[in-house]
Amino acid sequence: MTNWQHESINIGGRLVGADHPPFIIAELSGNHSQSLATAREMVKAAAQSGAHAIKLQTYTADSMTLDVTSEGFVIEEEDSLWHGENLYSLYQKAATPYAWHKELFDYANSLGMLAFSSPFDEEAVDFLEGLNVPCFKIASFELTDIPLVRKAASTGKPLIMSTGMASLSDIELAVSTAKRAGCDDIVLLKCTSTYPAEPANTNLTTIAHMSDAFQCPVGLSDHTAGVGAAVAAVAFGAPVVEKHFVLDRNAGGVDAAFSLEPHELETLVIETHRAWQALGQVTYGGSQAEEKAKQYRRSIYVSEDILPGDKLGAHNLKIVRPAFGLAPKHWDTIQGKCATKALAKGTALAWEHIAV
Repeated sequence: MTNWQHESINIGGRLVGADHPPFIIAELSGNHSQSLATAREMVKAAAQSGAHAIKLQTYTADSMTLDVTSEGFVIEEEDSLWHGENLYSLYQKAATPYAWHKELFDYANSLGMLAFSSPFDEEAVDFLEGLNVPCFKIASFELTDIPLVRKAASTGKPLIMSTGMASLSDIELAVSTAKRAGCDDIVLLKCTSTYPAEPANTNLTTIAHMSDAFQCPVGLSDHTAGVGAAVAAVAFGAPVVEKHFVLDRNAGGVDAAFSLEPHELETLVIETHRAWQALGQVTYGGSQAEEKAKQYRRSIYVSEDILPGDKLGAHNLKIVRPAFGLAPKHWDTIQGKCATKALAKGTALAWEHIAV
């Protein structure tokens, strides 16, 4: 790995990077269905599942769109989870009230998790900065909102930016804007902006390419079902995984269809950590942990009692486990040679047993 890949980003006291276990973010989104009690229960369940952070979304319907039903303001895609929804009313249902933020952040912190949010306008950045969030998250749809990126970056806090739909030039503009505004700690997230996303459209091989192109850590914001894509992403070097979270998919929630339930989030935390541990380094010859297992390879043993001067061959030798005798690669060399001494069945054959 290059030097920058060994550098870590400090997010609220937690080091994020290739040399550290994956940082798992549980995105609450609007799955609280406008119930603070449900939102608190989600935070608690995320902590019990082992998530390292919870994330909110900070906006109002008025900061997101206009209260109109004219063309373009109603979701018309037949395959959308929100087909027929008016944008304004959808955002009203999905928004997390500003008044909840501090309580949910404090509760998450008390349970050992970090807590932050995605601001969707510049006023939201100021609001979140007032709550002393450890970082800011820029959502995929806002990556091209350069004034917003500049505003968040100007706080000096680390910036996590999702890249769904973004071209290389889109990402370059956002990254360069953030750096010029004073933010050097940037994490990009590979993301597919379909809800849910299909594994075939996830293109995880982009992670390593994006990481090389922008010389920064690249994780995954994952909208696929299950944990397979996220675990695989860790093998491509992803140090951060963000997943939408819900207490019970069957109970509903605006993002429930592509959100993980608590037991699945726990699996995600465990399996991404295992995947990270398994990466290791290029190694041949067996690890230190494998040394004892080498005795269970095969070697050459005496299979019938042998007298001094007897010829050695397949009639009185055999290649078996364990590995305390001569290695099988010497089998052809010792055929027809004579024994130097009496050898009992079960003796591990050694060079001293063979006449030169």
